[in-house]
Amino acid sequence: MVESVPSQPTVAVLGTGIIGAPVARNLARAGFPVRAWNRTRAKAEALAADGVQVADTPAEAVAGAAIVLTVLKDGPAVLDAVKAAARGLAEGTVWVQLSTVGDAVDELAAFAGGHGLVFVDAPVQGTRQPAEQGQLIVMAAGVPAVRNTVQPVFDTIGKRTLWVAEDGGTGAASRLKLVLNTWVVALTHGVGEALALAKGLGVDPRHFVDVVTGGPMDNGYFQGKSAAVLNGDYTTAFSVDNAEKDARLVLDAARRAGVRMDTVEAGRARFARASELGHGDKDMAAGYFASFDK
Repeated sequence: MVESVPSQPTVAVLGTGIIGAPVARNLARAGFPVRAWNRTRAKAEALAADGVQVADTPAEAVAGAAIVLTVLKDGPAVLDAVKAAARGLAEGTVWVQLSTVGDAVDELAAFAGGHGLVFVDAPVQGTRQPAEQGQLIVMAAGVPAVRNTVQPVFDTIGKRTLWVAEDGGTGAASRLKLVLNTWVVALTHGVGEALALAKGLGVDPRHFVDVVTGGPMDNGYFQGKSAAVLNGDYTTAFSVDNAEKDARLVLDAARRAGVRMDTVEAGRARFARASELGHGDKDMAAGYFASFDK
């Protein structure tokens, strides 16, 4: 068990799923005293071996913590958890939201302001493996005065932090995350549809991958998702259902901004269709199955 370094602030992690669990584990291994809560306690209990204190309730997890991280599915889930934690939150506690919440970030910031919390909007780019390796990219927006407090946390869970709003403007980081997710949707379905067409036309899909490899269209994401489809390995780094949710958040924001997002709309429908076919909990590469009737 890792011994905590007293000079490090206590961190509470609310949500120990695919991203939250490695975040909590890496912080504990780096010497931060960490408390974790998850709606399904069993998912958090595995962290005890790394020195994480597992709490029964959000309020218990945040009591006495200097920094609270929320790593949950969406805005409503984040808000529910923080409301449940409210009685344990002291005025001045730093609340860092790492989730993809879209426009719900405004409601979260308003809650923070109403309870005397210092709010940092900090969604992350990366899925299971980067989280486990402490290689997430953190996009952060918060008042400059809090940056020195949270930067050691970001340096532990990520390889790079991009502060996107000099004035700490609310929601700037979450808006950037929506832009990035637009690109993720396009990349995911581009790979999936190309491989599906190869199957339909009787083309060896490995020839497609071979032609792309090493050229200007190649990238790590292409290699990872194409390998998942070719090997039939849909171990979840980020699920189809969560990808469909993220696509909806992009579309909601785009409508309010007066921007048409035809590719994302089609991509959302593909994720939804793959989920209806029974692939919702698989990695988002399983959007590939949306190209077939069954």
